[in-house]
Order: sequence, then C-alpha cells, then structure tokens
Amino acid sequence: MILNIDFVTYLADSLKRNAAQQAFCINDKFFTYADLFKRINSIRAELAKVSDHYIGLVVNNDLDTYASVIATWMEGKCYVPLHPMQPLARCQDIISQVGIRVVLDSSSDSRYNDEKVIQIGNLPDNECFVPVVYPNVEEPAYILFTSGTTGRPKGVPISFGNIDAFVHDFKELGIQIKEGDRCLQMFDLTFDLSVCCLLMALLNGACLYTVRPDMIKWLEAVRLINDYQLSVVLMAPSVLHYVLPYLDEIDVSHIRYSFFSAEASNVEDVKCWQKVSRSEMWNFYGPTECTIFCTAYKFPQSDIKNVNGIIGIGRPLSRVKAMIVDDNYKLLPKNTKGELCVAGDQLFKGYWNSSANINAFINYDGVRWYLTGDVCSVDAEGDIYYYGRKDSQVKIQGYRIELSEIDCIARKFFKNKVAAVAVPITHQGATMIGLAVECEDNSRDKELMDFMKHYLPNYMLPYKTIHLQTFPQNSNNKIDRNKIKELF
Repeated sequence: MILNIDFVTYLADSLKRNAAQQAFCINDKFFTYADLFKRINSIRAELAKVSDHYIGLVVNNDLDTYASVIATWMEGKCYVPLHPMQPLARCQDIISQVGIRVVLDSSSDSRYNDEKVIQIGNLPDNECFVPVVYPNVEEPAYILFTSGTTGRPKGVPISFGNIDAFVHDFKELGIQIKEGDRCLQMFDLTFDLSVCCLLMALLNGACLYTVRPDMIKWLEAVRLINDYQLSVVLMAPSVLHYVLPYLDEIDVSHIRYSFFSAEASNVEDVKCWQKVSRSEMWNFYGPTECTIFCTAYKFPQSDIKNVNGIIGIGRPLSRVKAMIVDDNYKLLPKNTKGELCVAGDQLFKGYWNSSANINAFINYDGVRWYLTGDVCSVDAEGDIYYYGRKDSQVKIQGYRIELSEIDCIARKFFKNKVAAVAVPITHQGATMIGLAVECEDNSRDKELMDFMKHYLPNYMLPYKTIHLQTFPQNSNNKIDRNKIKELF
C-alpha cells in the first residue's frame, strides 16, 4: 500500500492494476476487478449528473451496491447507507435528517418513491474511466446512523481525511494483506467495519467474500472460511463464541490474520481460536466516531492482557491520541479506571445536526477530545484495558445500541403513560435485550412488539418482556436496572 496518497486515487489504481484478479465472491459467484470497475464507471456516469453531495444507498448484498460505495467516493460524494431490512420509517427519518434527494438502489422494486431513485442494476456496463474527482478532505465520505438517546438515530459523518488517516494508521501496524488473499466480509454496510473489510481487500488486490444477509451470520462465515480457505478474517467476538464448538469440523489452518472488533473479546474464546488457527491475531477497538477502530492489540502467544476476562484493547494507532479522565475530566494516573477519551486525525468533527455534540467533546491541553463513554485504564507499558460502558449503551451482534432508544419507543406505544426499561441479558451465551414494563397487564405484548418492529431493526428488539407493578429503585431513587436484570 502506498502512503501519502489519497485513498480514493489509490483505489482507482488498484482496480486497474488488478483487473484480472478476483475482487468479490457474492452468493458463491465471483467477480473480477474489471467487472467491478465497469459497474463503478456506470454508476459514476449517473452521479456526475447530480449536484447533491449526500447520496442515499440501499445496501443490498450485490456487486452494484459495493460499486456504488466506491463510485460515490470517486465522484467526491458521500454515501448514506439505508438498510433494506430495517423499518422504512427509520430509513425515511435518516433521509429527512440528511436531506437526501437521490437514492441508489439495486432492488428491482424500490420502496423509495419520494426521492429520485437511480436503479443501478439496470445500468449498462461502462468501460470508459474518467479521472477521480479529488474529494475535499473535510467533506464526509459516509454518514452512519447509530442508536440515539432521543429515540431517533443520530448521524456520524466520517470525512475523506478521517479515512485517509485510518488507511495510513492501518498500514503502520505492519499487517501485510496482499494479492491472492481471501478476506471475509460479514458486516452490514450500515456498520463501519464493512468499510475496513472493503479497504483492506480492494486496496491490496485481494478478494472479498460476503456473507448473505438471509443466512445465520456465524454459520455462513464458517462455511466461507472452510469452503474457500479464507486467509484474512475480521469477526465480532460473539461470532467466535458460536464457532468454537465446531472447530474440530472446520479447517482454519489457512487463516493468516484473525482480527476481532465491534465488541469486547473474551480471553478464553480467543485462546481456543489461537490454538487451532495459527494465525496472527489482533484485537481492535474504536467507536464509530473515530473511524472504524483507533486502538490495536496484537496477541502474544501467552499472557494475553485482560481484565475480568475481557482482552485489552492495546495502544492508539499512530495518528490517534488517548487518555483516561475522571468525572471532572482530569487526567488520571496509570492503572486507574476512568473514561477513555480519544483525539487525532481519525476523529470526526461532530454528530449530524445533533444536540449530542454539546456533551460529546472536551478541550484538554489545547486538543479536542471525544468522550467515548467507555471505562478503561492504562498500564505502565501503555496498553489500555477495557472494563465496560459508563452509560446505558451496549453492543449486540457488533451493533452499538442506546438502551434508552428502546425505552423511548416502548413508552411511545403506551402514550408515555407507562414506564419501560431495556436491559442487556444473557441468553445461550449471547447478549440480548430484555424489556421491563411498569404495568402488570401483559395482554398487549403482541401489539407492543409489532409497534416496535415498525421503528427498530431486529437486533434491537427485546428477546423477552416482563411486567412489574412498580420498578425497583436504588439508594439514589433511580430505577435499579441491575435488579431488573436479575428478574429475567
């Protein structure tokens, strides 16, 4: 990978240089870099006619959708992913917040009637390449919408400059992905780790193997790893938890790199994987706001750093700064727990038109820092340990969720006359959502679930609902979520 060059320009160079190489395996069908390039050119020709910077993208699992990501970048524009399986009301809210007027959609029958829909699947191949429109490094390259405390998703704009910094920092780790590597892509395009998978593969002439959205993700990931002898895998640790019982049945000896991110990594699960994969293993950490991931920990052969069974998240990448502060935002000494703050070239400028920016940043020593909400400490060697969330935010299936958003939707069903509290619970070794309602009448549970399905994606829906006459309270007269969790 070449440094000191804009990543979009280098993507274009890689597409031309690796024309004969396989670029994607989607639904067990292979596509070359030349195939991808033709689709990018076709979509670019349409985008060139559009003055809008912000482009909606229905994120289907097909070549045209992946080509659209790169096409928007090569036109110096920003894509905003719209998940085809999430509630239309949620996607329309995202469209409204950004002011999107153009949507790229490979679906045969688009559900977006009010916007100008470009049916990218109907566009003929185009072999005519035009020079990349050099993007403004300060302009957003994508906007991902995460769970919001107000009941509305909030936008995280990541700039071209942020991605450039990430590409540089990833290279600095010394990880060598190369032509011929076979890389796993198991993340939705509404999730920033998908950007990492895309860049890792396409910048280096590797092939990306995508997980079908209609399959159980971990099962499909195992199939791809085994059937295609994948060499680079980036997985959420919860996926690893499901895979472990089947390690005797699959061949993972061909994996060169095993990357873990999206949620806390369990040390015992990783040790089991380490015994059989013989791969170089890394644990990555990073909020969406700091461009994919911003700290890294390379696993040693023994004595893996962990606390309470959670593997350490390592050290900041080269263009990232990190510090631990107390509740008054004062710098804490080594080996003292506090809130992790991050700064640097990967850090976004702020949420999209959101009041959340007021409490999201602090200024310390002349530097603008983002408050992650994660409780961490730093040891004498500079490695960061992760203890958990400071607030009510959790990660499920790699997705970051504000429990208060689920609370809000449930209360809306009851016209805000009944309290509702969402808590993370463990079911069959996985983290799921439990919902407690301060109302003994459970006759409307089906109506409640149908209502929540209209506003929330599947991974945010409660696995179980319980009804209480009154919620337990702690010594501060606040709802005691821990006691509620014990009731599930």
